Amino acid sequence: MVNVPEVTGFYEARTGSVQYVVADPETGKCAIIDPVLDYDEKSGATATIEADRILSFIADKGYEVQWILDTHPHADHFSAADYLRSKTGAPTAIGEKIVEVQNLWKDFYNWPDFPADGSQWDKLFAAGERFSVGNIPAHVMFSPGHTLASVTYVVGDAAFVHDTLFMPDSGTARADFPGGDAHVLWRSIQDILSLPDETRIFTGHDYCQGGREARWQSTVTEQRTANIHLSQRPTEDEFVAVREARDRTLPMPKLILHALQININAGRLPEPEANGRRYLKIPLDLLQAPWK
Repeated sequence: MVNVPEVTGFYEARTGSVQYVVADPETGKCAIIDPVLDYDEKSGATATIEADRILSFIADKGYEVQWILDTHPHADHFSAADYLRSKTGAPTAIGEKIVEVQNLWKDFYNWPDFPADGSQWDKLFAAGERFSVGNIPAHVMFSPGHTLASVTYVVGDAAFVHDTLFMPDSGTARADFPGGDAHVLWRSIQDILSLPDETRIFTGHDYCQGGREARWQSTVTEQRTANIHLSQRPTEDEFVAVREARDRTLPMPKLILHALQININAGRLPEPEANGRRYLKIPLDLLQAPWK
């Protein structure tokens, strides 16, 4: 069927992230979604192991990269978008609300001269905007709540929702990051669940609930009927109460202050300083720690 893309997930165990190559088998055109740049916070080392794995797969399949897409500025891993752009020449893209996240975090990092206009990406998608992967039609849904800038990419019958929904046994995204909102998240989820029942849902993380193998594909029907944060809580207020109670128990992601300075800059690492080394900037006492 013309609207059924081939979707291949690449699981990155260090951060529980799932990266995707979504392809039109007819034309061989593909998009890369939410690629990971390897980063070890203990040593400060970076690598391109995951991105090169994706590139090797694409080369083996004979695909041509048409898009490099991020669903939002990630708080738990670095984006490999800039690296992949340098290797493929394909344009990078994200939702246009990234400028709101940039303006928020440039203040946190005390970067008065940082260009908070989204110009680091080749394309900023508006809500509802249409594009294609090969001959497969695609469009963008605005899905805030987890972050101010989260979007869902719907490519044919496949929806890439990243953190907005997890697998049904794992629930939904947290909404307590700067700019997050559980009420807004609920409404974004309802928009996703209004897609056709058979729409394939691809999540951006899986934490192997109960020790099971990593999984990242479900359907709208499965999410509506079995998601542990949704199926027994049919109202917005019920969902928000559960979501906010859960969020109060969660520590901040260990890489949030590391990752946001990279990811609001489209995956670009800091420029080398006079000694040739790159440095991250970590604001102290910006976020509250659960002292337990």
